[in-house]
Amino acid sequence: MMTLILAVDDETLYQHLLTVNLEKEGYEVITAGDGEQAVEIVANRNPDLVVMDVMMPKLDGISACERIRQFSNVPIIILTARGEEQDRVTGLNAGADDYVVKPFSATELIARVRAVLRRAHSTEQITQNRYFVHGNLKIDFARAEVWKDNKPIFLSATEYRLLIQFAQHIGEVLSSEDLLVAIWGPQYREDKEILWVSIARLRQKLEDEPHNPQHIVTRPGLGYIMPAE
Repeated sequence: MMTLILAVDDETLYQHLLTVNLEKEGYEVITAGDGEQAVEIVANRNPDLVVMDVMMPKLDGISACERIRQFSNVPIIILTARGEEQDRVTGLNAGADDYVVKPFSATELIARVRAVLRRAHSTEQITQNRYFVHGNLKIDFARAEVWKDNKPIFLSATEYRLLIQFAQHIGEVLSSEDLLVAIWGPQYREDKEILWVSIARLRQKLEDEPHNPQHIVTRPGLGYIMPAE
């Protein structure tokens, strides 16, 4: 079955560029011209990936991302204008998995798409045990589910992989570079922004006090650690 990608942009030029370059790589592509259409298509067609512009009429890409995250963990790549750093941060906080800056090359676009799909489709096996428990946190590896105080927590595919990375290396300090390479890939080695935002977003979901974390702790100048209990 072909991988289905939803390309969302109100500019016909970018819709065409996205469609041509993605189809050339063997992906099936459907398009939408605004955020409202995107949310509807995700709900009805269940694509494997969404590539979505930020600035759009009716419903912008950030708001559409937030709505999609209410019912789906489909990987989302947002398209932002060059120099609009706040759009990237806001998009990542809204639940996007990655971003591509306009104007982009076909090579960069495809590399990002492949990386996000690879992360979403990969499975992690860290032990032979089905469950992992850390304080009030519980991971069910068989179902890829996370529970806090016996209540389910909804994580995106990237957030889940990031959490699993800490569980795999409990008691070890992981540098920013270690995490970026392991979760996003070697081409993200210097992209500290995407890691900072993802860690902050994960803490908001996992921690009782995100500014005083117990599960994902910062070691200044070194990296991050999930302390051994």
